[in-house]
Amino acid sequence: MLSLHDLLGQDQGNAALGEISSTVGAEPSLVNSAIQMALPAIIGGLANNAADPQGAQSLDQALSRDHDGSILGNLGGLGSMIFGQLQTPEPTPKQLDAGGILGHILGNNQGPVVEQVSNNTGLNMGQVAQILMMLAPLVMGYLGQQKQQQGIGADGLGGLLGGLLGGQSAAAPQSSGNAMMDMASSMLDSDRDGSAMDDIASMALNYLTKR
Repeated sequence: MLSLHDLLGQDQGNAALGEISSTVGAEPSLVNSAIQMALPAIIGGLANNAADPQGAQSLDQALSRDHDGSILGNLGGLGSMIFGQLQTPEPTPKQLDAGGILGHILGNNQGPVVEQVSNNTGLNMGQVAQILMMLAPLVMGYLGQQKQQQGIGADGLGGLLGGLLGGQSAAAPQSSGNAMMDMASSMLDSDRDGSAMDDIASMALNYLTKR
């Protein structure tokens, strides 16, 4: 099971989990379960993109340009940074553009991913949408940090992402029947054209304003 602790370490993982739980107003145990379902979907989508040379080049450029890992140094303000941007007319910095990031990774699968995580955790879809929006910039920040520290180029991103998925092929269904990896695998066979880029952002913002 891939968790924030695997990506960020114990201290930063705890800080991120606490911030996400506080923002969505749910028990950390439930939020952690949702994260463990959503992370393979997000990282699997990135791995599928990176399997194509052009996709790998685009991801490499995005990491170099917009995601230097600095977002990991302000985890306590993550929720207010991301959702505060949604409620202002100012252009959103790419580092915090969670809706755009998820649109490029998941495309039309955003809604189904939210629904499946919601069904498996008991969290409502607005809460799950917020969780995904907070995870996406963290994942990109982590990848940008690793790219810098390890000197990884476009040709090395597939290996980095595959390692996070446990060395499994992102496009192959898991024989173990693990629900988290099965969800990621089934998503990756679908067309992702990015046309639903605002779905999760709208869902999250609607939930946020109704609380």
